[in-house]
Amino acid sequence: MSEPDCTYREPASDGRIVAIRGGVVDVAFDGAVPRIHDLLHVGPVALEVSSLAEDGVVRAMALAPVRALGLGMRVTATGRQIEVPVGEALLGRMLDVFGAPIDGRPPPVDCALRSIHRSPPGLRELGQSAEILETGIKAIDLLAPIERGGKTGLFGGAGVGKTVLITELINNVVQYHDGVSLFCGIGERSREAEELYREIGTAGVRDKTVMLFGQMNAAPGVRFLIGNTALTMAEYFRDERKQDVLLLIDNIFRFVQAGSEVSGLMGRMPSRVGYQPTLATELAALEERIVSTRNGAITSVQAVYVPADDFTDPAAAHIFSHLSASVVLSRKRASEGLYPAVDPLASSSAMLTPRVVGQRHHDIARAVRRTLAEYEELRDIIAMLGLEELTAADRATVARARRLERFLTQPFVTTGDVSGVPGKRVPVSDTLDGCEAILEQDRFELPESAYYMIGPLRDLEGAS
Repeated sequence: MSEPDCTYREPASDGRIVAIRGGVVDVAFDGAVPRIHDLLHVGPVALEVSSLAEDGVVRAMALAPVRALGLGMRVTATGRQIEVPVGEALLGRMLDVFGAPIDGRPPPVDCALRSIHRSPPGLRELGQSAEILETGIKAIDLLAPIERGGKTGLFGGAGVGKTVLITELINNVVQYHDGVSLFCGIGERSREAEELYREIGTAGVRDKTVMLFGQMNAAPGVRFLIGNTALTMAEYFRDERKQDVLLLIDNIFRFVQAGSEVSGLMGRMPSRVGYQPTLATELAALEERIVSTRNGAITSVQAVYVPADDFTDPAAAHIFSHLSASVVLSRKRASEGLYPAVDPLASSSAMLTPRVVGQRHHDIARAVRRTLAEYEELRDIIAMLGLEELTAADRATVARARRLERFLTQPFVTTGDVSGVPGKRVPVSDTLDGCEAILEQDRFELPESAYYMIGPLRDLEGAS
């Protein structure tokens, strides 16, 4: 892998602040000038060089509030890029963009340092075939299989089970894939960060997870760079420890927003809908580091906010171009108690092809979707006229669909202590067998409720 020049070199001469524009600071140097991405210090405030202007002036992002800064203040050039600690000592910790702890515990020790600005692997280093990361979650493995080393978009608002799904994904990757997990909170609220930290501790998966936060009240430069910090740490586990890494990003749209803020402060001419002209380049530089190699894989699940539900928005369009799967969480299904609340008709995956998942998986997934779509069309008729007015064939379709809906629910391991129901991790082969058995039946001996919150279909044995 080609690396940027992050070795130590003679620092530039000290500079002085000549302008402050929000989170962007202009610094003039009389002698040698720092390079792009170099780290500068002015008192307790760190700056990163973003662009070079004329006459020895550099324009830098502030990585802390600039309230204490003033014109003419002395700026020290370090001659280095931002470097963060990497290693197993970070597991179970909550860190900031510099890899410094924000969990009230001492800094991690015995860690190597790496620059956060790293190139993606070359084509020769990439994995040679498309593979599926089996999650053990029936609805996802069947209808929206996640690509190992790929990017999956997670769409869902508050209260639909997003955090529970994230903790279950962390647990399953840790337990069954000899992997680790990283959670990268971009623009997270302080409350959300604290709740997630507490919940993954309760679920027992914190000691295999690294949590990084560039919170909502942080400088735009912090929110813009926190994803690079997370990827640098993830790359260590993939390349050095040869482990699979699950990288959860919440929310990738806030990365775009932070870039837009920085771009505006830098004085760049805005592009479509006011976004930065470098939107595609900045997003690709982050996303292209999320890949599988011969050593291991970084698989990302990214929460995606779509502005005003407009899927033609430039930010949404560019994000979607990098995704290989979309998992949509439905508020309607959550209100019906169908957890995980994965919308089977709106969720999709580019991996759901016979070449990748096999012909049988492909055919069963299509049949499940077709049955659920037909049931959706019959809902209005049932509401107005009743189930008795349907034909025998339509009644059979409704019976199959309602049992499929309930079979695709599942008790989670990470919620077992709260719900009192032991969690179930279901291999994809058992999911396919169960769906196939339901699809082949016209009459059912057991009621719909028997299919609710079970694991594989054989759990029905003895039910009445």
